[in-house]
Amino acid sequence: MSGRSQQLLGWFAVGFSTLVACFWAFWGIIENFHEGWWGASLGENLAMMVGQYFLMLNVFLAAALIGIRWPAVGGGLHVAAGVTAIWFFSGAGPRLLYPFIVCPLIGMGTCYWLGRPQPRRRAIAVVLGLPLLTLIVCGAEPAYRVSTRLDDGDRSARRLAANGVDLIWAPEGPGWPREGVNWEEAQRRCQYLSADGASLAEAPQNVWRLPTVEEAVRSMHRHGHNCGGSWDAANRSASYERTPDKESPLWDVRSPIVYWWTATELNDREALMIVYDGKVWPREKSLQMGSLGFRAVSQPREK
Repeated sequence: MSGRSQQLLGWFAVGFSTLVACFWAFWGIIENFHEGWWGASLGENLAMMVGQYFLMLNVFLAAALIGIRWPAVGGGLHVAAGVTAIWFFSGAGPRLLYPFIVCPLIGMGTCYWLGRPQPRRRAIAVVLGLPLLTLIVCGAEPAYRVSTRLDDGDRSARRLAANGVDLIWAPEGPGWPREGVNWEEAQRRCQYLSADGASLAEAPQNVWRLPTVEEAVRSMHRHGHNCGGSWDAANRSASYERTPDKESPLWDVRSPIVYWWTATELNDREALMIVYDGKVWPREKSLQMGSLGFRAVSQPREK
């Protein structure tokens, strides 16, 4: 193979690796500041960011750097990863698995194996520099937003009366858990939650309930002020005067929960959930994941 052909193959591999790394840099930094960054310390948050949200970025960068420095080893790693993906991602189906995962990995491996991108320093600069630039550009606004969040540390029951809604939101505990539950379990806990919101009773108490989607939308806050949310039931869309965020008094900044169930059902199978930034999405009632919880509400009991 001629030197020019090796150059072309090598730079094709570098270019493809850079595109993939930029994608994972974009996805990782966005998700890190969307559902991550809830740890109690900076070190915990950084470890979560690097070890969890940057995992795929790190894998592709390491494989690319090895491929540039040691072509045969790097090529072999890509091919091995493509073959492993056939087993690991078997549930994805052949239409997704082969054209988007297996074939690109094997193709990149072949190009690294046969190619020789020159000069190598420039190839390394490209494969590291562009993903780093992606992290900076895409992460600047989310990083600033997260760093300026309001957290008053008050996890007790809160009465919020604004924007046409007057509700008591449950204190931290079984009515405002830090673990995810499905919709049916959230409904059950609300039904059995004691009047003070501190425990689950043996018999139904029927004091608390899930908020409707309109109540949740109208109650969203940012920087201590109601966001002026409104709900369009016909179009199933929420709009706000200012975008909500994961802040006091409604959300726990130090909790992994970023989605809440609402009482609004679409059918026997689906209900609506709300994101801390105010978006509303339909989800299967049986869905259970660590970031999807709830916060019970009750009507104020006037003395």
